[in-house]
Amino acid sequence: MARGFSEFKYLTFDVVGTLIDFEGGITTCLAGIAAEAGVSIDGEEALSLYRQARYMPNAGLFPDDLVRVYTVIAPRLGLPAEEKYGVRLRDSASRWQGFPDSAAALAELAKSHRLIAMTNARRWALGHFEKQLGSPFFATFTVDDTGTEKPDPAFFQKVFDFVASRGDSKDDILHVAQSQYHDIGISRALGMTNCWIERRHAQKGYGGTIEPERFTVPDYHFTSMAALAAAVRESLKERT
Repeated sequence: MARGFSEFKYLTFDVVGTLIDFEGGITTCLAGIAAEAGVSIDGEEALSLYRQARYMPNAGLFPDDLVRVYTVIAPRLGLPAEEKYGVRLRDSASRWQGFPDSAAALAELAKSHRLIAMTNARRWALGHFEKQLGSPFFATFTVDDTGTEKPDPAFFQKVFDFVASRGDSKDDILHVAQSQYHDIGISRALGMTNCWIERRHAQKGYGGTIEPERFTVPDYHFTSMAALAAAVRESLKERT
């Protein structure tokens, strides 16, 4: 049985895909390039190609790697393959939008918990994402800080060390994320309590996120951040 929300001091969040609509950001940028080239693209096909290219052995850090990714997927989509369009895709990250419920939910959750961002994106990108989200975080960890990407346990250990420096432990953390591969499976393996935000609940497949080898049943499961915030709100009311 899942623990009560009031038992946690910290909520840790995956950012890209959970709070920031990276799939919409990528497909919007690619659609703009396609329109200029006089062609059209299928968004789900583009995300499938993106996923394959993003996880090639020679992948770089995100979102800088989008320059390389674009040159890989452009010919398959019938798009111009010049590097300048890859740069455009990379730079579009600075304009990616938060999901409509993200900022308000985070603002509410920050009243009762300390919020920590855990993102595989580089810090320059997180700076833009934070502005979209209303700068709600108590602490932030990026791939630049950890030197590795989730689902590497070493990324999570950096966060465990941080909360330990404050006299707390991983048992004080509820990890919130949409990616089964990057977050939910590994957080379970590390003994954390987790919450799956199933952003693609109305769509088939895993979109731009790599598919896990096996599905992990989460401790909490919502289809939106708004639903999580509402559940926390009701839980706290019951205690007063």
